[in-house]
Amino acid sequence: MRQFDTGVAPHLPPRRSVTRLMALVLACLLPGALVQAWCFGPGVILQILLAVLFALLLEAAMLQLRGRPLQPFLTDLSAPLTAALFALSLPPLAPWWLAAVGMVAAIVVGKHLYGGLGHNPFNPAMVGVAVVLLCFPLEYTQWLQMQSSSLALPGWRDSLLAILGGELPSPWQWDAISGATPLDVLRQLDRSGAELDAIVADPAWGLLGGRGWEWIAAAYALGGIALIARRAVPWQTPAAVIGSVIVISLPLWWLDPTQHLSPWQHLFSGGLMLCAFFIATDPVSGCTTARGRWLFGCGVGALVLAIRRWGGYPEGVAFAILLMNCAAPWLDRYSRPRIYGEAKR
Repeated sequence: MRQFDTGVAPHLPPRRSVTRLMALVLACLLPGALVQAWCFGPGVILQILLAVLFALLLEAAMLQLRGRPLQPFLTDLSAPLTAALFALSLPPLAPWWLAAVGMVAAIVVGKHLYGGLGHNPFNPAMVGVAVVLLCFPLEYTQWLQMQSSSLALPGWRDSLLAILGGELPSPWQWDAISGATPLDVLRQLDRSGAELDAIVADPAWGLLGGRGWEWIAAAYALGGIALIARRAVPWQTPAAVIGSVIVISLPLWWLDPTQHLSPWQHLFSGGLMLCAFFIATDPVSGCTTARGRWLFGCGVGALVLAIRRWGGYPEGVAFAILLMNCAAPWLDRYSRPRIYGEAKR
């Protein structure tokens, strides 16, 4: 019998370190962030840098209070990833203290008060988003109109002054450069009794979804597909989120297109693609079993649609994620695969 040389044990491939995994997720998040900055101005990048700064300072303070070493936890990139996901959910020119409050909620409350990375039952970034959305709804709704040839947005200097000072420098005016998001337009016109045909004819809507938002969603989807291709995140959760949105919204749209958005208008408006690939796939606050991931993703998709249609807020990603985080331990328990040799129940 032919013999083959065998290397020394262990023969299993090494697992990715936390730092390498977080770095890969941040790299795949970059295309969507750059497209978002191209559409809405440099304030998007400034919000990310500001949130990362607050996140690292609060991470260091909490590690000191808990008597943990700084170096391994400050360099694992988990805090910058949380900050980036939070900042991408903020209006580009939101005041600086909004990032500070959000990072206190995310890093201090959502992460360290539960024991730090790996022990948090809720997604920390979505904890921060939910807190600022509930406490400061006015500041959270000051979104800018998409960049266009007929409307110039503030540059780096003016954006920084607006974020730090709370007021736009002359000659900029909030009324001239800010506007409702497509989902805000949908809610306002729907409550006024307008039919969907008139709603989607609004300039805030584009070909597939919200104008500008469709390109942002496509960029996040490409980054998410790269994550799945590198096996950094499980494919079941994004497939379940997107699939549930299609399965639920498609029949409603077919039955009455004057009252219900099409599936692609739901998918390419707001933060659904970011949610499906980068937020719902959190390995700590999500599910770990294959069936649990399917159920978790379906629950997220269904809740986002329900909040958009009947809730008090136009976007429901943060609330959907947090609600399904509550259900994740139960889903994992009752979707656990049967161990070989275990009796069937």
